[in-house]
Amino acid sequence: MPKHAANEPNGTSSHKDDFASDERIGLTEAFSPVSAAVDPTEDRSDEEGRIGLTEAFAPVADGAHAGGFSYRGDNADEYPDAFESLEPVEAPPLLFGDDPVAVQPEPAKGKHGKKDKPFVPPHQRKSRRMRKILIAIVILLILLMGALCFFVWQWFEESRLVAAQQAQEQQSAQEVGAMQQSQSETKDASTTVAKKTQVPSLTSLLGMTKDEAVTALKRGATETSSKEVNEEGNPVKTNVTVALTDEPADTRSGTPTVYLGLNEEGKVIQAGYSAATASLGYGSLSFVDAVKNEHIVEKTLQEAGVSVPEGSVELPSDKSTYSEYASDGTTLVKETCSFSGTVEFGGAPHQWSSVLLYNYSTANTSGNLADTIRIIYVYINA
Repeated sequence: MPKHAANEPNGTSSHKDDFASDERIGLTEAFSPVSAAVDPTEDRSDEEGRIGLTEAFAPVADGAHAGGFSYRGDNADEYPDAFESLEPVEAPPLLFGDDPVAVQPEPAKGKHGKKDKPFVPPHQRKSRRMRKILIAIVILLILLMGALCFFVWQWFEESRLVAAQQAQEQQSAQEVGAMQQSQSETKDASTTVAKKTQVPSLTSLLGMTKDEAVTALKRGATETSSKEVNEEGNPVKTNVTVALTDEPADTRSGTPTVYLGLNEEGKVIQAGYSAATASLGYGSLSFVDAVKNEHIVEKTLQEAGVSVPEGSVELPSDKSTYSEYASDGTTLVKETCSFSGTVEFGGAPHQWSSVLLYNYSTANTSGNLADTIRIIYVYINA
């Protein structure tokens, strides 16, 4: 019997102490380390279901805790990391089947910003560059061909005009030689071409009315036009054109024509005449020869009733004053010169004028010098 049992009556106190010792778990026993020598066949299901305070926090191997509890990393889906959960998550696809990686937001741009150019594969860029180069080459070739055609046409026209001018000069030289030969034989050059018409007496028409002048002219004189003149200080108020239809017409210059200038009273105060030089018997003379050697102006005026001494009409020393050239500067297109003077008849002075015209436009085009238009005009004023 224990020592303290003797002091307790009927053994009551000893019995209570044993009961208390069996029911309570001492602090040392509760936190005592688990024995490693455990029978593996022993059923410990009830004990494993309970985790004591010491076992829960007791360190075990490889970072595992007692009772099977272990720490899981931040990569586990059930236990996300606290800092990781604060990071932005990619937005889900807007529609089913959309690849969230392929759908990327457009970068923010300003109001006037330029849009990004669409991506073009390298072979397409090369193809576009080659097409541009080919188009530029084609355009350049077209321009070069146009320029070549233009220069060829210019060269052809200039060659033709130069050939016509050379032929004209050659023919003129031949005519001058023939004229000099005829002069040496004391023959008049005007007789080398048959004269087809006569110059009417213009002085006799001065002072007549229009009808009287038309009647006096005869030769099939027919009024073809009449035009009023409104020029201050000009005594001529009406210009009347009369064609001599019975005279032989020239194929290039037309029918010989008379021009009447009427004053306010209807009287002729100016009379003129025009005809082809060939019709007057002068042939294909050069411009200079016709004026200097043949004295065509003086002879025509004399036939019209105006006595002008031969040799009194002279050409200007500068040929450019009466010559007109083409754009090439060498092809002669026209030669024209006007002459004027004063003569006395009927006891009063009268003013005369004359114009000699050579037009080579048709001859330059055809290449035939015979197509040159040669016309002479003579006028006499009252």
